[in-house]
Amino acid sequence: MQTQATFDAGALKARFNPEGSQLRKHQLKMLEMVVELDKICRRHQIPYFLYGGTLLGAIRHNGFIPWDDDLDVAVMRKDYLRLMKILPEELPDHIALQTNETDPNYFYFFAKLRDRHSLLEEECPYDQVFKERGVYIDIFPFEKMRFWTHLVAEPLQGHTFKIFRTSSNRERAMRKIRAITWFNRHITFPVLRGISRITCGKTLTYDYGIPFHIVYDEQDIFPLTTHVFEGVELSVPGNSHHMLETQYGDYMQLPNLDHLGGHVSKLELYDE
Repeated sequence: MQTQATFDAGALKARFNPEGSQLRKHQLKMLEMVVELDKICRRHQIPYFLYGGTLLGAIRHNGFIPWDDDLDVAVMRKDYLRLMKILPEELPDHIALQTNETDPNYFYFFAKLRDRHSLLEEECPYDQVFKERGVYIDIFPFEKMRFWTHLVAEPLQGHTFKIFRTSSNRERAMRKIRAITWFNRHITFPVLRGISRITCGKTLTYDYGIPFHIVYDEQDIFPLTTHVFEGVELSVPGNSHHMLETQYGDYMQLPNLDHLGGHVSKLELYDE
């Protein structure tokens, strides 16, 4: 059951992301990118929606969770494929699209938009081999499938992360990772996708190769609506409450503020 949020928004902002702070500057970079994405999606009638912690921030805080240092959106796979073709043509020069096609060492199966006027280093080391390494937002594709096919796919790509972490030779590790990623992208995952289509898979979750498998109800997402996020109307699921409840439980209650973690270990913001 959703309960009313009880917190002092001003005190949270003063503690975590006051104006002029490094985190706030980071958040404003991400906001700039999602506003550009929103414009492009509206122009081409591509439905997207805020997702995960970003959706939680929109509903609970009308913007970023004060301590949050990432931003997530999601689209259905058929719209994702169309978006990947449009973005390189319409993004401003200072924002790069990062996929396995634009960056051979990028072995994730979701896209990022990257700001080219910054440098970001994450707590995890995977981004060290990527071509684009600025502030980013994530774009996750969702797809309907047989649930077991997603469970099969997860370790097939998940093995690449273990190779990266345990190898003493980064160049040799990346050769293996690129080969596995290519095979999964062009062989394994299309086969699993074909099985799901033939057998009329109806489970809605992340696309193949993404190591999460939270299951959602399409009726909670569509039809989409909008919600204020940092003063901008952005697209959100029609039943954000049930989506957030599925993922977080009583999402209006704050976590323990003394035990929060972030993604970023180092951030440099450059003059444009």
